Amino acid sequence: MSSVRFFQTISVAAILLALTATVHSCPPSDRAALLAFKAALHEPQLGKLGIFTSWTGADCCNKWYGVSCDKESRRVADINLRGESEDPIFQKKHHRTGYMTGYISPAICHLNRLSSFTVADWKGISGEIPRCISSLPFLRIIDLIGNRLTGTIPTDIGKLQRLTVLNIADNAISGNIPRSLTNLRSLMHLDIRNNQISGPIPNDFGRLPMLSRALLSGNKLSGPIPESISRIYRLADLDLSRNQVSGPIPESLGKMAVLSTLNLDMNKISGPIPISLFNSGISDLNLSRNGLEGTIPDVFGVRSYFTVLDLSYNHLKGPIPKSMGSASYIGHLDLSYNHLCGKIPVGDPFDHLEASSFVYNDCLCGKPLKPCGVN
Repeated sequence: MSSVRFFQTISVAAILLALTATVHSCPPSDRAALLAFKAALHEPQLGKLGIFTSWTGADCCNKWYGVSCDKESRRVADINLRGESEDPIFQKKHHRTGYMTGYISPAICHLNRLSSFTVADWKGISGEIPRCISSLPFLRIIDLIGNRLTGTIPTDIGKLQRLTVLNIADNAISGNIPRSLTNLRSLMHLDIRNNQISGPIPNDFGRLPMLSRALLSGNKLSGPIPESISRIYRLADLDLSRNQVSGPIPESLGKMAVLSTLNLDMNKISGPIPISLFNSGISDLNLSRNGLEGTIPDVFGVRSYFTVLDLSYNHLKGPIPKSMGSASYIGHLDLSYNHLCGKIPVGDPFDHLEASSFVYNDCLCGKPLKPCGVN
């Protein structure tokens, strides 16, 4: 009987061990979703060193490259696959970068505990962002920068109430900014640069209370700058450059609490430059290559601190304000290609600037240009 009991004990222990292993493995449904996601992607240049060579075994929470799981539930929580990486997998390649083709399978939407989804800088991944991604209630990060994605931003993206980062820059995404995007009350970082997104910026863009960076440059956005943007208290960086934005610059932008970078260059903006921009917290101000008119406001003072102040390629007229010399600091200044006239002030910051900062105006003179009174 003792031998029978011994084998019974061994059998029970084996069963318990198997059950424990099952409990501590990822669910088969999560593993199946990951394998379907993998099947839609191809990494020809990495071959046997590919990132997916580690995606073997029953437990997708155990050493599957780029996959992390919740410690308690063992559900897949994070997918982090970045082609621009210093990981040893990529060090065999000359440029330490990966290349991958294929598409993002809707199978990822079966990972309904997914918190972050990064498939970035693979250069060759095409297709659309799966529409079903808006059904993942715990999603906080979507980072798909640096691929060849097409299609549109999912219409109901606003359902992702936990989303803090939406980065789809450097793709070929088209269509409009969905109206529902302004429902993302937790969104802190929005980067849609260098796509083909068109249409207006939503009028209620200011409904994003946590937003600190709004990078929308290099698209085909049109229409005015919404006044509501100035209500985003935490907004530090606003980049609308290289679009087709028109109309005036809202005066309220210069009254924002923490705005430090305002890039509006290469648009169709018209009207005068708001006085508020020159005594604000903005330190990087680029308004070049627009249709701005009127004079440069003579309102510079100790609160005026600019690492970059670029007003070139506009229709500005009149003299260079003498108060510009009262600014706390002006690093790079470009007033070229306007209709300015008169003597360039002396002293800081003008003494360290080159002629390229002042060329192609109507009648500016003085150092570093030719002396006044000389034809």
